[in-house]
Amino acid sequence: MQSTKPKVSIKDLKAASPRWCNNCGDYGALVGIRRFLFERQLDPAHTVNISGIGCSGRMPHYINTYGFHGIHGRAIPVALGMALARPDLSVFIESGDGDALSIGANHLVHGVNKNFNCVFILLDNQIYGLTKNQTSPTTRQGHPTNTQPQGTWLEPINPVQFVLGIGASFVASTADWLPDHFVQTLALAFEHQGFSFIHVAQRCPKFNPGAWDEDHDDWFDFLVHEKGIGADVKKAPTAATVSHDPSDLTEAFRFAQSPKKAFGLFYRDASKPCYDQLLRGVRDKVPKRDPAKLLDAFLI
Repeated sequence: MQSTKPKVSIKDLKAASPRWCNNCGDYGALVGIRRFLFERQLDPAHTVNISGIGCSGRMPHYINTYGFHGIHGRAIPVALGMALARPDLSVFIESGDGDALSIGANHLVHGVNKNFNCVFILLDNQIYGLTKNQTSPTTRQGHPTNTQPQGTWLEPINPVQFVLGIGASFVASTADWLPDHFVQTLALAFEHQGFSFIHVAQRCPKFNPGAWDEDHDDWFDFLVHEKGIGADVKKAPTAATVSHDPSDLTEAFRFAQSPKKAFGLFYRDASKPCYDQLLRGVRDKVPKRDPAKLLDAFLI
């Protein structure tokens, strides 16, 4: 009799109990990731979650897959090594706005450029939460923090505009309090071959309660398209919907730069080469050498 593989349950995907502040948006993101893994029935033994430092850095501890809690800003190099060594794995990266856009910004640039196959989830609470209310690259101008008590001086980095500008092949945005939209976004990103960048508006009620207003939906639009992501009418029933073709880079920039925020698929380019696939192709063409003779070249 042929054996059948047991179905992965939500319970199977739970690991340690989360340790975040009450009502932190990371809880919503965690539930959304688990829900996606369950709905897609991804094998935990062939799935890996990789993170850097920050509140988001603990995400791999709470998902019962393989995980790697890296150092500050270095999740992408770890993930690239994983993708090169184990192309059979589904690779997810969880990073914060400070982790990805400050110390890790150089790696984000090269991760996007290499376009290796992974889903990169940027959890943006517009503050350094783990270090208790310090200015981050996305903190809104004028907001008082422990490091700038009189208010931040600079305009924040726009993550969506930034990754569009450095050539990302997949760019989407969602929010931790929009569960259906969050899971749809993950599903579309997972299907894309390349570096799938997802910006997540993530609440921080402890240190930055004014970052995102989950109680109202008049400040954002849903970008909709037959090849994109549908609106989350359950959680944002009165939010406007705007038709947007995700192949239109110029329009993607326009929506990214608009004062009114947008959630949905900004841009997708399925033609961009993937570094991990290119490198494996080159490696496979290199003639294999006898390990016993590898020292011969050095002994001549």
